[in-house]
Amino acid sequence: MRFLHTSDWHLGRSFHGAGLQAAHELYLDQLIEVTRSEGVDAVLVSGDIYDRAIPSPETVALLDDALSRLLDTGAAVIVTSGNHDSAVRLGFGARMLESAGLHIRSHLSSVRRPIPVGDGFVVPVPYLDPAGVADSLGATERTHAAVLRAALSDLPAGEGPMVAMAHTFVTGATSSDSERDISVGGLAAVPAAVFDQFDYAALGHLHRPQAVTDSVVYSGSPVAMSFSEADQVKGTELVTIANGVLSRETIAAPVERPVVRLRGPLTELLSSSAFTYAERAWCEVTLTDPTRPLGAMDQVRRRFPHTLRLQFSSDTVDLSTRRGYAEKVRGHSEFDVCCGFLSHVRGGTGASEQESELLRSALASAARVEREEASDDVVRSA
Repeated sequence: MRFLHTSDWHLGRSFHGAGLQAAHELYLDQLIEVTRSEGVDAVLVSGDIYDRAIPSPETVALLDDALSRLLDTGAAVIVTSGNHDSAVRLGFGARMLESAGLHIRSHLSSVRRPIPVGDGFVVPVPYLDPAGVADSLGATERTHAAVLRAALSDLPAGEGPMVAMAHTFVTGATSSDSERDISVGGLAAVPAAVFDQFDYAALGHLHRPQAVTDSVVYSGSPVAMSFSEADQVKGTELVTIANGVLSRETIAAPVERPVVRLRGPLTELLSSSAFTYAERAWCEVTLTDPTRPLGAMDQVRRRFPHTLRLQFSSDTVDLSTRRGYAEKVRGHSEFDVCCGFLSHVRGGTGASEQESELLRSALASAARVEREEASDDVVRSA
């Protein structure tokens, strides 16, 4: 039994406002080529195909093209719904498509129906909300663990390798910033032992590629969707089960644009050759200057044009010096208050000579208007 394990495509997703369609197209092209070159029996996609329950027409077209090309390789394609997907929309036409080798499992009625793959079987479980399906499955509790146990029980007897697919959070795994929580109060935690009866568990939901055990594995998302994933090598799992022996190889996904985190003083980031690698990357930049530089984002983007997030370190802030606003401005002129405010919002950079003149002019104009209005009030009252 030989298959590819992937998940969490999140087609239609944006990254801090930047579209990821080109990155997804690059990955899907590779997935199709690997499917063909490796001669796998099946491609397993463990949930969160779409990023939204109602995807855009362009996103639907991208999936339609990818699935059609995957089927052209001769491999079966098994897709389960995730918590981001609309089970009804993703599952439309599922029974008709099975004859073409595309197995979409997104409804409760599809559980406990293994799919023959190679010399074994795949048992796909779509994302199931415990509150809605626990009673129907005969689960002992309204938790993800109980629902999964019930969904994976009473399977028809079969010979050969058995592989489970599930979209869930397994205890001991590490999450990323880009995932949507699927639980309240720990109700999502599923012990790895739930999958003990299987030779391999092809999991989805967590975006960090990781093996909870040798056979309970998250493929992770093929494209980074948060800066917390900057250190992750994305990819697809190529799995072979032969004579009771499991072997797994990670095929690194192509990177349309790297994701990096930069930290340091502005002058160092702009001048040091150590950061040349980040010039074409999506960047999160943290400036550590003691005072906030003027036009920081414009300066940063001159070298790192794909900077999506700029933040300032608060390491140098002395909390003991903080005072109430009224105390700070007591005894100061209006001009001093304006200059102080300007310095505050700039992180310590005060007004320039030109800005000081502009402030003085504005305050003088305001004072003149106040005097004229006061004079008019006196005339009217007389």
